[in-house]
Amino acid sequence: MVSVWSLPSFAQEKEHKAEEKFNPKDVIFEHIGDSHSWPVFGDVILPLPVILYTDKGLEVFSSANIREEEVNGKPEKKIYQGKYYSYTAEHDKVAVVDAAGKVNEEASKKILDFSITRNVASMWLGMAILLIVFLSMSSAYRKRSGKAPKGVQSVLEPLVMFVRDDVAIPNIGAKYQRFIPLLLTMFFFILINNLLGLVPFFPGGFNLTGNIAVTMVLALITLVVVNVSGNKYYWKHIFAPDIPLWLYIIMVPVEIIGIISKPFALMIRLFANITAGHIIALSLISLIFIFKTLWVSPASVLFVVFMDVIELLVAFLQAYIFTMLTALFIGMAVEEHHH
Repeated sequence: MVSVWSLPSFAQEKEHKAEEKFNPKDVIFEHIGDSHSWPVFGDVILPLPVILYTDKGLEVFSSANIREEEVNGKPEKKIYQGKYYSYTAEHDKVAVVDAAGKVNEEASKKILDFSITRNVASMWLGMAILLIVFLSMSSAYRKRSGKAPKGVQSVLEPLVMFVRDDVAIPNIGAKYQRFIPLLLTMFFFILINNLLGLVPFFPGGFNLTGNIAVTMVLALITLVVVNVSGNKYYWKHIFAPDIPLWLYIIMVPVEIIGIISKPFALMIRLFANITAGHIIALSLISLIFIFKTLWVSPASVLFVVFMDVIELLVAFLQAYIFTMLTALFIGMAVEEHHH
């Protein structure tokens, strides 16, 4: 479920309907994209630190200094005078402006943005939950060795066993123990952030696993691990397959493309499925403001609840698919060929 308060309130829409028509596209793209601030509740916004490395030095300030403000019902940009340049927010990106408030494209291109954005903050939140949960589980196993699990340990142990017995062992085989930490981390990192994205209030409701930069890094990890772990049979199958020589010109490029396309498919699959869920939920809620009547709300909310039940299944399914295919690719790379 997405944050309902990320949409304009019905009362606000009614007040400004003569001035501005509600555009669901703006709301949807604002939600699924990244931002330098984090909505908490209603008009309460948590500003995040902006960290810029310019050609003149480091600049650090709060995003509240450049966040747009509504003046007389219309959004107005704020300009912050930093140590080296003046800055403003331009489509959720920090841009350099001149004395007249016009964006300086040349200076903006020289800036390296290391800001703590909403996606970064939410990723840290997911990582913190992951560490807290599994460190507590590890401690419980040491203290209660040989005893039945309880609490969080009893809830998560079936999932850990599932990843080991139904994902790692069948796909990787005897060498599965080397890769269990990676597979467990991937599975629970994706799952935790998928579930937090369904929480309709702060600090949930974000779209981390629907950000293609995040899924790309996860896919790159898979790409590196698979190819670093590949044995001689794996590389022989790619560059010296047991086929007639005249087929090499076709098969070798195909196999090389396959090395890239497998993790690429992982990246797109996770990104597309999670983003689509957020877009559909927000689109259904937007129907209330598009038709400008509360009579649509029962059907809209009912469909959103139904979609959120589906998205709960998708949260687990996408974590499983990403982990399972990663294990499968690793298994293909480390498989020993016996004659």
